[in-house]
Amino acid sequence: MLRIALVCLHTSPADEPGSGDAGGMNVVVLHQAQALAALGHDVEIVTRRSTSTAPAVVNLGESLRLRFVDAGPAHPVAKGDHEKYIDEFGERLSELGPYDVIHSHHWFSGMAALPVARARRIPHVQSFHSIAADDATPLSDGERSESPGRMAGESWLARESDALIAISNAEARTIETRLGGDPARITVVSPGVDSGLFTPAAHDSSTTTRAHYAVVAARLQPLKGLDLAIEAVAAVSPDLRPDLVVSGDASADFDGYVDELSRLAELRGIAEAVHFIGPQSREALAELLRQASVVLIPSHSETYGLVALEAAASRVPVVAAASGGLREAVIDGVTGIVLDSRDPAAWAQAIARLLSDDHEAAALSRRAREHAEELSWSRSAEALLSVYTGLASPIAVA
Repeated sequence: MLRIALVCLHTSPADEPGSGDAGGMNVVVLHQAQALAALGHDVEIVTRRSTSTAPAVVNLGESLRLRFVDAGPAHPVAKGDHEKYIDEFGERLSELGPYDVIHSHHWFSGMAALPVARARRIPHVQSFHSIAADDATPLSDGERSESPGRMAGESWLARESDALIAISNAEARTIETRLGGDPARITVVSPGVDSGLFTPAAHDSSTTTRAHYAVVAARLQPLKGLDLAIEAVAAVSPDLRPDLVVSGDASADFDGYVDELSRLAELRGIAEAVHFIGPQSREALAELLRQASVVLIPSHSETYGLVALEAAASRVPVVAAASGGLREAVIDGVTGIVLDSRDPAAWAQAIARLLSDDHEAAALSRRAREHAEELSWSRSAEALLSVYTGLASPIAVA
């Protein structure tokens, strides 16, 4: 049995995805933690206390705990401001344990946890989930550094951590080329999907009986390309045009962004067809996806794109941007449509094609479900364990 610490400084994995700064990372960490505990290991998730009402520890299951530590104010703060609390969080983390391995998620967590791991002579594993870009990189659109020390911090973590976990081959290449990570220490661990929760609708044999709406599920920020989703739906001919349901909310960093999107929908004449429903529970999101005609993922950059996998399990066709790991989450022409273009007309054409061609939509949806059924959280956790156990011997202090 391993004693595993999963560190998530800036957001609790128990928070509802789509609320505040909670997103795909939260889903990955929580489900991998549950699967690791189910495999017989002792798992503790450590996060910053962002509310005064949170207890010190919440038991999430047998051998699985969520621990809140005091670092900074006991209320939500903008994501980029968490750099201020790294040292205090690291001090609190040093008082916890014992652990056999510390696995940090996001660079804030790694900056706090790596010194603790070194002091204890135990392995430190780093997952980034997103990686900063400077203005000279081709992925800089919507992907600026979130706080002053991020780019230097991520490079340091890539050099000094004992193992680096990437969620996709695309992220692995970014870790190597942008951060200088050693390929020998990078392992791609694909996410899973709960195929029992995200299931097809009873009427999935025909798109004509689905509800006539498209879904975007994401944190509401420019990086996610929600303006393109609105422009694309507006460009679909009125006789085919679906409503657009937007699941998620803006974090403190992007206050007012929903108003911007609402004004865009009004400008394009589809204000009544765009519905902002806020963040959804996992059960509500599963129901929303399975009833949809199509799922849109127009992000400028994604390390993977979990929503694409959840849509696949729901047997719903996806139109996705050819960015980062989305090329791996969606197999173009097999499980969905992947577009290199960000031209709304090209997106509108793809949406219209799926809405008007039941045969193509059904074929993509069927193969998408088959693909999703191959990916489980247990499989993902086993891949993580192979990395952890490979680092089981004590790490020498540098």
